[in-house]
Amino acid sequence: MYQLFKTVFIGVIFSTGLLAAPLDAIDVKPDVVYGHKDGMALSYDVFKPRKNSNGVGLLFMISGGWVSQWTPPEVAVGFFKPFLNAGYTVITVRHGSSPRYVIPEIAQDVRLALKHVHENAEELGIDSTRIGIFGFSAGGHLSLLLGTTTNDHGDAKTPRVAAVAAVFPPTDLHPYVELTNPLRERFPALKFDASKVDLYSPLLQVTQDDAPTLLVHGDKDELVPLWHSEKICDAFTEAHVDHELLVIKGAAHGFDADGNKRMFEAMIRWFDTHLTTMKSVPAL
Repeated sequence: MYQLFKTVFIGVIFSTGLLAAPLDAIDVKPDVVYGHKDGMALSYDVFKPRKNSNGVGLLFMISGGWVSQWTPPEVAVGFFKPFLNAGYTVITVRHGSSPRYVIPEIAQDVRLALKHVHENAEELGIDSTRIGIFGFSAGGHLSLLLGTTTNDHGDAKTPRVAAVAAVFPPTDLHPYVELTNPLRERFPALKFDASKVDLYSPLLQVTQDDAPTLLVHGDKDELVPLWHSEKICDAFTEAHVDHELLVIKGAAHGFDADGNKRMFEAMIRWFDTHLTTMKSVPAL
């Protein structure tokens, strides 16, 4: 899944023409430390458009197979160009990676990152009440985990998630943590106490206070089958949570140029609807 994430990341950049972009129109704040673990720093990068910033922050979960990678800002900015063009500040979150850390520890990291962004929203130039989260595959799982487990706290000091967009995310981890499933060996982050699997399966954490959520999924995905998104949409419907599912026909765990274009347009439209007053979708 990690190698697939790298392939998807690079493929999106090239298939949509989002090549490495100049940084002269974007303020970049790299390696912001949001915590420490085992003597190591946990960090995120901040990309903010200089001219048309709308004051909304989008946290991107850098995770493929629950592994985070570092990408030079001048390369990463190309991937986030559609969001930056729409005025969003993008905050790219790195977490402690598998195989050293497993999902419960990784979830703790991204929750800490959300808390840090919330507490430092003014300095980052964003509104702490309008924070969105998005990610792909394992990053989509972490996005949904935050979106389904954060907003049940009524304390104004506790960060809330205002909107989520998750692309081909695992939503129920039960099949993956089974000892007989070969994916458990392929993705060591799944090797955690099976008695806790419900806590880290977004499907089983859905409640009426969850963030409005967009799902994007290919109907030919064999690694993370479409039913993961379909089932959580059923749960959202039952809980009366605003949601939408975009199915990319013929797509597996990754999309072609047209699929990526539709994905970006859907995500921007979703965030525009739930986080801003803008309704238009900028051209890619």
